[in-house]
Amino acid sequence: MEKTFWNRVNNKELLEQVSEGKEVIWINENQEKTADALAKINITMADIDDAEARLARFAPFIKKVFPETEPQNGLIESPLTEIPHMQKQLEEEYTTSIPGRLFLKQDSHLAISGSVKARGGIYEVLKHAEDLALEHGKIKLTDDYSVFASPEFKEFFSQFKIQVGSTGNLGMSIGIMSAALGFHVIVHMSADAKQWKKDLLRQRGAEVIEYNDDYSKAVEVGRKNSDADPSSYFVDDENSVTLFLGYAVAAKRIQKQFAEKGITVDADHPLFVYIPCGVGGAPGGVAFGFKQLFGDNVHVFFIEPTQAPCMLVGMASGLQNEVSVQDFGLSGQTHADGLAVGRASGFVGGVMKNLLSGILSLEDYHIYDLMRDIVNTEDIFLEPSACASFWGPIQLKSPEMQAYIEKMGLKDKMANAVHIPWATGGSLVPAEIREEYMHTHLK
Repeated sequence: MEKTFWNRVNNKELLEQVSEGKEVIWINENQEKTADALAKINITMADIDDAEARLARFAPFIKKVFPETEPQNGLIESPLTEIPHMQKQLEEEYTTSIPGRLFLKQDSHLAISGSVKARGGIYEVLKHAEDLALEHGKIKLTDDYSVFASPEFKEFFSQFKIQVGSTGNLGMSIGIMSAALGFHVIVHMSADAKQWKKDLLRQRGAEVIEYNDDYSKAVEVGRKNSDADPSSYFVDDENSVTLFLGYAVAAKRIQKQFAEKGITVDADHPLFVYIPCGVGGAPGGVAFGFKQLFGDNVHVFFIEPTQAPCMLVGMASGLQNEVSVQDFGLSGQTHADGLAVGRASGFVGGVMKNLLSGILSLEDYHIYDLMRDIVNTEDIFLEPSACASFWGPIQLKSPEMQAYIEKMGLKDKMANAVHIPWATGGSLVPAEIREEYMHTHLK
């Protein structure tokens, strides 16, 4: 690394360890009181409410086109499941203690595209479809949105394109919903994307363009091609406020699930949320929604692979998207395909600057071990990258996390804590690939 570059970096000692591929825990020294942090951000609760209302308008269409959403009347939502057997397994296997209760947010089982990306990705496609329909006088906000399923609407949308760059799951959500509406959808997929995801997208009517390069290249070319075509709309995972708001709605939904399960979140009952992180859009949006609703009583941590900790190097260095993991001598390659990103979203890094509690990194071999653990203890299958989320509760015993708990005045409140690892994907993984994952041992 160039000397001039290194001179601008914060947390040099920690980042030296990162550049050696070591597992680290970074606690965000810039975290502020939530109210102070939110006052600096020009996205508000009203924006999240608007996104929630739009998803409600589209529920009749979703229910009609995707019958699997019928039990929830066209809302795309996932279960919140207590996992006491997994909690016990983690405590024994990692010689640790997880005080309080452990729940799994199963975005792995979201309808339509089987991942957290069904939130932001599908929402952005729906918002674009609504904007076009309103602009061309096809619909009024008070109409029954099931008309979006009609042949007339499909024909109307067929003259427009939607494009996106993806390592897999975002492309799946954009591709499936865009094709269902009638758009010509093009998904630019990086070298890390799994073959089965490309195959599934093609089956659903999406055009897939493959790259022998990483995520950033797929995004760069996709954006360039889309910008050159007036009929094309680019879903920008790195900079999209719309995408971000779709993810943020998750916090409002989980608030209802807390009420149903009698879960309290307040100063005496802290909430810890652990989310795998790639470019940052999904974890950033979810985290933002949680901070809006639960303020200082929620503590959000991102989890990244040791070879692709893009948000960690961006935030810990203070340089955000000016730096990539490759600048720190890392490969950017990981078995956690959805997290294989070299450069984080500057937009998300900026929003998270004073809100995020910290970021942890883990070596790849853990994700397969943890995947087998959740299958064996709770009979829930998650894709390997989603299992990075369990690294958060495992590391509660670490000096860094203990110091954070002490600093936040939570030491005597942890017995009342609720911990939520966010399961980001997995339910659409084909049986033969699941079997392959179950027998993958990296160490």
